[in-house]
Amino acid sequence: MSRLVAVSNRISLPRRGAAPGGLAVGLAAAMRARGGLWFGWSGEVVESPAQLPETARRDGIGYATIDLSRAEHDEHYLGFCNGVLWPVFHYFPDNYRHREQDYERYLAVNQRFASALQPLLRPDDVIWVHDFHLLPLAQRLRAGGVTQPIGLFLHIPFPHVELLRVLPVYGELLGAMLDYDLVGFQTMSDLEAFRAAVVHLWGPEALVSEDEIQVGTRRLRAAVFPIGVDVDAIQAEVKRARPAETCRRMVAGMLGRKLVIGVDRLDYSKGLVERFGAYERFLETHPENQGRVTFLQIAPLSRPDLHAYASIRSELEQATGRTNGRFADTDWTPIRYLNRNFPHDVLMAFMNCAQVGIVTPLRDGMNLVAKEFVAAQDPDDPGVLVLSTLAGASRELTGALQVNPYDRRGMAHAIQQALNMPLDERRARHAGMLQTLRRSDIHAWYSRYLAALAATRDANLPAALSA
Repeated sequence: MSRLVAVSNRISLPRRGAAPGGLAVGLAAAMRARGGLWFGWSGEVVESPAQLPETARRDGIGYATIDLSRAEHDEHYLGFCNGVLWPVFHYFPDNYRHREQDYERYLAVNQRFASALQPLLRPDDVIWVHDFHLLPLAQRLRAGGVTQPIGLFLHIPFPHVELLRVLPVYGELLGAMLDYDLVGFQTMSDLEAFRAAVVHLWGPEALVSEDEIQVGTRRLRAAVFPIGVDVDAIQAEVKRARPAETCRRMVAGMLGRKLVIGVDRLDYSKGLVERFGAYERFLETHPENQGRVTFLQIAPLSRPDLHAYASIRSELEQATGRTNGRFADTDWTPIRYLNRNFPHDVLMAFMNCAQVGIVTPLRDGMNLVAKEFVAAQDPDDPGVLVLSTLAGASRELTGALQVNPYDRRGMAHAIQQALNMPLDERRARHAGMLQTLRRSDIHAWYSRYLAALAATRDANLPAALSA
């Protein structure tokens, strides 16, 4: 079996105390199953980064990390990745400002990744690159003579070309993506947007089949591989963490009230301001729930150095204060808003305790919290998922109460409907979604993707022309 070399912007070393994101969860599962090498940024910002990566080995997985300089962090990571690509790809063009120096640094960091990674590669490696931070990486590796199969998986949405065109460098980025052998997306909508961008730049003749693209001598496959969760692992976490002190204190503090839970990074794409407004609307329009329902929102801080994130934090604190000031009683706080991390198993236990999970991003590639909530429920007495139609997960989790995240009245109604849904209906909705999760779990995700990537090596064409 070929060695798997995974490349991500930041390395996720195994540790307790934080709930990993979808990228880290998916890659960790693949690396545990396959072994191999995981390469990326250490998360450290130093004055003079070493050119050679630092290596380590844990549980059969090799890790190779590099540090970033302050300029690389500020211009590549905060500037172009999170200040340009993230808002544009999530359909928030008002939150982006293009600066040439940020883009030049983005290219330079991708070159440094390529230069540090290439000496570590073996002839039979399969290279799997992750997410928007590294769109030009294959191009830089190819320029250095790398011929091994290289795949890219985009965890976030891919925007329609009419929005993508606001980027002055969108053509360069798309051209760089042609050096991958396989590009994977979360949903069919993302794939269709990518294909539309290809047609816009290179004409309809570039689409040689439903999943193949050819531009000049470059030929690649583009397909959908929706990421999943490990259902059995989540259920084991629930059993382990439910009796723990943190979970018992949370349940005791509810005093028998029903629980609505949200778990998100603090990010403007997650729809938290709209969600808090919808919960306030819910208490207004359904006053019989006052004193009987508590909304717990866990939102660890995210990218606090960017103004947009400081702004949303202020808005949420004001919304929390307004709602609690209007409706709280001496023994009841309507919203519990926590800017902190919990271990993953504790979060799963919290979800297991909730009657409603509310996942309402304004745009999301997939959103594994929605899938985790379903997996964490007791099939005999499951909670109800309220899910944004603008999350990738909505394509699969059709048993959720699907809502427009901008429609506060509709979300308030969905919360009321969820809290009063009959047991038989809750069981039926949950059973269907759980079946979907098991059929397309995290192991199916990486197995399907890696099989497709490995097939590029098995083709008769050279790796540089394989599909």
